[in-house]
Amino acid sequence: MTPQLKAIGLVTTDLAASLRFYRLLGLGIPADAETQPHVEVVAGGMHLMWDTVAVVESFGGPYTAPTGDSRVSLAFECGSPDQVNEVWARLAQAGHGRVEPFDAPWGQRYATVADPDGNGVDLFASLPA
Repeated sequence: MTPQLKAIGLVTTDLAASLRFYRLLGLGIPADAETQPHVEVVAGGMHLMWDTVAVVESFGGPYTAPTGDSRVSLAFECGSPDQVNEVWARLAQAGHGRVEPFDAPWGQRYATVADPDGNGVDLFASLPA
């Protein structure tokens, strides 16, 4: 069997802040999740996991946070171009805006926000034909 991508893991320096961001994005993260060193939810059929630096260091040795721009971003499909605008506005008002919504030449309404650890989070929806 070919290996199948099933989960994306995020290392966070502030678990509570990261979980607040992803709740604001709309993920159903349990209310008591901040009390756990490892958090995992299913989002769009994919497992999204958070680990604190301490957890990562417990099995991988010293952790060095990346510097500069992130090499990976998460992309969340919204139900409509208007929803891209709404979600972006909500997250931008909370201080997470990066690239304002725009109509991309590839046929999508597109925008980018950044989570508290600097990971890019893209929002997109198909434009009407």
